[in-house]
Amino acid sequence: MTTLLILRHGPTAWNAEGRIQGSIDEPLSDAGRARVARYRLPPESAGLRWVASPKRRAWETALLLGLDPTPEPRIVEMDWGEWEGLCTEDLRADGRMPARHDRLGLDYKAPGGESPREVQARLRSWLADLASDGRATGAVAHNGILRALYALATGWDMRDDPAEELRNGCAHLFRLAEDGTPSVVRMNIGLLE
Repeated sequence: MTTLLILRHGPTAWNAEGRIQGSIDEPLSDAGRARVARYRLPPESAGLRWVASPKRRAWETALLLGLDPTPEPRIVEMDWGEWEGLCTEDLRADGRMPARHDRLGLDYKAPGGESPREVQARLRSWLADLASDGRATGAVAHNGILRALYALATGWDMRDDPAEELRNGCAHLFRLAEDGTPSVVRMNIGLLE
């Protein structure tokens, strides 16, 4: 079994504004950098090799944590298509996005975007490669990646609340079977002092 410790990037200005980032390459905000500077990796991070999404917000987070990651394009954020750069509040107000879009299942996607199930397809390839290699790995990624990974590990269909909320400012520990199938070891490992 292979260990995977994964965390979300620090906050960006667009996170604070409620804008959908997706594939847009937003950096961390000053507040985000200050927050990540207070992160302390858990003991489970000792000896891991690290990868990070090549998006600036994930890459900056890794560097601020003193990591020397390898870029991994299969863990970039879910593509939100035509909705990238827009505020979720505006999309809901004009009826383009349902109030509980996050509960519409694995196949829901924005126009021209990617569904969580499509994200899972690229994650499966990455997870299989990690399991085949067998080295314990840490990763800095995105919320959509964490949700898709959690759904793979638990069978969550994204139509209701997850059994465990995936909190920001936390790391999440998974174990990968020989074929890359993930299972949850421990969720929401706090990173803030």
